[in-house]
Amino acid sequence: MRSLVAGLPGVDEVGAQGRIAMLGTRSIKTTSKAWAIDTAISMVDLTTLEGMDTAGKVRALCAKAKHPDPLDTSVPHVAAVCVYGDMVATARAEVGSTLHVAAVATAFPSGRAELDVKLADTVHSVEAGADEIDMVIDRGAFLEGDLALVFDQIKAVKSVCGTAHLKVILETGELQTLDNVRRASWLAILAGADFIKTSTGKITPAATLPVTLVMLEAIRDFHEISGRRIGMKPAGGIRTSKDAIKYLVLVNETLGKDWLIPDLFRFGASTLLNDLLLQRQRMSTGHYSGPDYVTID
Repeated sequence: MRSLVAGLPGVDEVGAQGRIAMLGTRSIKTTSKAWAIDTAISMVDLTTLEGMDTAGKVRALCAKAKHPDPLDTSVPHVAAVCVYGDMVATARAEVGSTLHVAAVATAFPSGRAELDVKLADTVHSVEAGADEIDMVIDRGAFLEGDLALVFDQIKAVKSVCGTAHLKVILETGELQTLDNVRRASWLAILAGADFIKTSTGKITPAATLPVTLVMLEAIRDFHEISGRRIGMKPAGGIRTSKDAIKYLVLVNETLGKDWLIPDLFRFGASTLLNDLLLQRQRMSTGHYSGPDYVTID
């Protein structure tokens, strides 16, 4: 594993930036834009990860996740709600089997804890009803070159997930280079990640298109070797429908349309949902709705 990850070729950063610039010039037909907005809504992980979260706030989040626009039943529900582990049971009771419930675990967002603490955190969340676990890697260990420790911790967490899917957060804003993003992506995938995710949303920069491109390329190359499909979740900093569509174009160009489903691509960007709803309303009625059309999250 270590030799494979260490032997990965470097990322052509100029080439990556050039490809992103080229994809940004693509024009989208109105019919395709309508499809893209509904698809993006169905891919959102609606999230609340604040120290002041309450059961009432989580219930309100779940209500919005199930019915993003209570006045329009044609609006799809989002993919999942994402909460801290102690709020999983509340979220599961509210959404039933309609949505996925994701729990941030393993000492989120720092990832700094002993392995037994991370495993206990994961087991508790799964037992409470989480069917997705978002774990964050130990960036300190990774940057020190202790790849075996990071690999072993991901593998251990995966082993206690049961049927829950494991999303591994790389926190790319702290990995310093695109080469490191590529290495961390491969490390997570080889250790058993079902999804790889850019960021916790707690630091800047969070998700960017060049970083996402590098991660998508790792998923593509692994699929070519193994036939196994890994999901991707950019998280943090994606606020507008225009930005979301750029990500969908990038996924389509890199992995193909098979990845344009909620089981394989997600947005970790709760504020994005309001803009998607506003743009959808504008396309339907020809004008923007008032400020009370969407909730303040």
